[in-house]
Amino acid sequence: MTGIVYKSTGSWYAVKSEEGAFVECRIKGKFRMKGIKSTNPIAVGDVVDFELDETSDAVTGTIHHIHERKNYIVRKSVNLSHQMHIIASNIDQVFLLVTINNPPTTTTFIDRFLVTAEAYGIEAILVFNKIDTYDEATLNEQLYLQHIYQEIGYKCLRVSAAKGDGVAQLKEMMLGKVSMFSGHSGVGKSTLVNAMEPSLHLKTTVISEQSKQGQHTTTFAEMYDLSFDAKIIDTPGIKGFGIVDMEKYEISGYFPEFFKLQEQCKFNNCLHKDEPNCAVKKALDEDKIAWSRYKSYLQILEGDDEHYRTDLYNDDRVASDKTRE
Repeated sequence: MTGIVYKSTGSWYAVKSEEGAFVECRIKGKFRMKGIKSTNPIAVGDVVDFELDETSDAVTGTIHHIHERKNYIVRKSVNLSHQMHIIASNIDQVFLLVTINNPPTTTTFIDRFLVTAEAYGIEAILVFNKIDTYDEATLNEQLYLQHIYQEIGYKCLRVSAAKGDGVAQLKEMMLGKVSMFSGHSGVGKSTLVNAMEPSLHLKTTVISEQSKQGQHTTTFAEMYDLSFDAKIIDTPGIKGFGIVDMEKYEISGYFPEFFKLQEQCKFNNCLHKDEPNCAVKKALDEDKIAWSRYKSYLQILEGDDEHYRTDLYNDDRVASDKTRE
């Protein structure tokens, strides 16, 4: 039998068969030993072959084969730094929810996520949520961030899950596609999904006033069939986003504004760091590239994951850009 993995809890997988029935499945013991370097050999979105377990009283199954993935998106495992964690697979697009201060989403986090999406060939869209809560200063910061990423070529959407603003436009962008929602805990992923599909009743919580951080309401990644011809993968809130499997000389290729200038650099293998006649650094000096983006690039280039996780909620965000205006 063939089906799609809709939920993974680490040991059990909810698989929807081609006939539309959900079957709780496990994997064969030897399956984990086939050279898979991720902490989770099977991810939500995977197409798998499975067999029903006729010896069990309940209807369960055993997964014995994963079909080739169209794509997938990964991050470095938090506890096992040399392994990766597959967040989801076979995705048409990913929506990264961004909030300015409730909780804060740094440009470092945004850029690491976008780089990973670029590397795995997945369209990424930035969704600025909670716009109904912004004062004038916060609104200006949000619009400035939006300007940075729209200039690069990324689609941006402003929404208020609480008031429903932008929800209709978001649903239109999701029609006929498998979309993944991601972001920090507390940015409003579950609230936004509930606004689009109230019947799901996903659990939500409030932001801690002391830490300005959210609490995990989604424990495991899970796919849902929506009533308007769309599928959504809701993911647990993630704090850090470690980059994996990238060589130094290819990283700049995942920054679209850097990639456009690459051929103008004196050296073909320019790292845009200390080399002379670097087109990227020239554009940086001329304020044609955001300094926050260049800072993120250098951190990824230097493999500065530990420092990044420590300073996640203390980043100066786009201050270095604004001081140059």
